[in-house]
Order: sequence, then C-alpha cells, then structure tokens
Amino acid sequence: MQGQGELRDQTAEYQERIDDWAKKAVQRFRKAAGGVTPRTCPICGYHGLFPAFGQPPRFDARCGSCGSLERHRLIWLMVLREDFFEDDHAVLHFAPEQQLSGRIRVRVDRYETADLREADILTHRVNIEDTGLPDCSYDRIVCNHVLEHVDDTKALAELFRMLRPGGKALLSTPVIEGWAKTYEPEGIDSREARKLHFGQADHVRFYGRDIRDRIRAAGFQLREVVAEGQDVIDYGLWRGEAVFVATRPREQPE
Repeated sequence: MQGQGELRDQTAEYQERIDDWAKKAVQRFRKAAGGVTPRTCPICGYHGLFPAFGQPPRFDARCGSCGSLERHRLIWLMVLREDFFEDDHAVLHFAPEQQLSGRIRVRVDRYETADLREADILTHRVNIEDTGLPDCSYDRIVCNHVLEHVDDTKALAELFRMLRPGGKALLSTPVIEGWAKTYEPEGIDSREARKLHFGQADHVRFYGRDIRDRIRAAGFQLREVVAEGQDVIDYGLWRGEAVFVATRPREQPE
C-alpha cells in the first residue's frame, strides 16, 4: 500500500503534469484563435483571417468584417448561385440576423421580420408557433437556428401555412448526423440542465438525422445544400453542415 506521503507526491506530480498540458493548450489556442488560414466572406467580400467562435470554439469561424458565421456564408452562397430571392418576392425572416437581413431586404419587393423579442427592426412581434399572420402570404421564409428553441411541430406547420404554394422556407439548425433520432428527453427544464444536455440554455433538443422526417411530416418537399469541397476551404464553412430548403407543393395531395 502507498503511504500518505507517497500519495501526496504522486498527486503533486499529476497536477504539475496537468498544469503543463493546460498551459500548452492555452498557448495553442491563443495562436489559432485569431485565425489559422485566410478565408473569403461571400457576404461582405472580406478576405483575411477569421477568428474562432462558439463553445467549444471553432477555428476560422467568424468573418473578421461582418461577423458572419459558417451557416450565414453557406446560405448566402446558395442565395447567390440559385437566385433564391426574386425582386417580386414577399419574404418573412424569423429572428433576423444582421449579416443577412439588409442584403435580403434590397433584393425583394416586401421584406418583413418576426421574433418574440422587442426590437425596432421587427415588423411582427409574434410566436413562431402561432403567428396569427395570413395564410399563403409569403414566397420565402427564412428561419435559421430557431426550431431548436420551440415546439417544432407547431412551428413547421405554421411556416407551411404562411407560404404560398411553391414557396420555400430556408431552415438551418444544429444537427448531429451520427444520431438517427433527435435527443429531447423529458424533464430537462432548467437553464443549467438544458445547457448541459443541448449545448445552450434556451435550446430544447439536439436534432438527429430524423429532422428530415419532421420537416416532411409538415407537408414539405425537402432538399439540402451541404458545405463541401473547395467551398469549405475558400469560405470557412463547417464541413458537412446542411441548410434545408423546404418547399410547399403547388398542389396538395388528395
């Protein structure tokens, strides 16, 4: 058996080793946190180093000029390549991100914003689960990183209702592609528990691959735009991240 003195010496040795590892890890992080490889932002045109962002931190994540994140840049690449917004469109943008809001506004005929919070920039202060806005009134709806905060069955049904036939909803949310099923156990009610289980205090689930089934169950046709290839390198995208394009069919099945 080890004596008390030997145990204290061993503990001190372990702590010294841990402190050394932690010091080196901090040094590596500080070196990389300001950006590792120059990237280009397709939103604002900035080219240079992108600092780290997120918890845990993602390197080369945030544009050094407009502050766009990987999902914003992936979305805007799609918008530019597909002419996603047309000049006669009516658009509703939930929880509008400043990186995208102004750039969408100038491309369309009618641009409206919606959220539960109070802000001067909002057109509608509404709950996405029950907005009270008219049926079939929008050609495009933008809804990024909102569904993980709310009752998504109600929210997706509401998006479907507000879109015109042929209209499209642009959706993004954190997804763990290695999980077949969405993780949302009962009883996770406190902010501390939600942060531990879902990564953020105001999230109520972590989506798995079955998010696609949830979107289709609301009546949508679905396709995906995925970050891959040279775009990841050039624009600092998150490898494999998907943006979902949910279309309300022009004709409803009988």
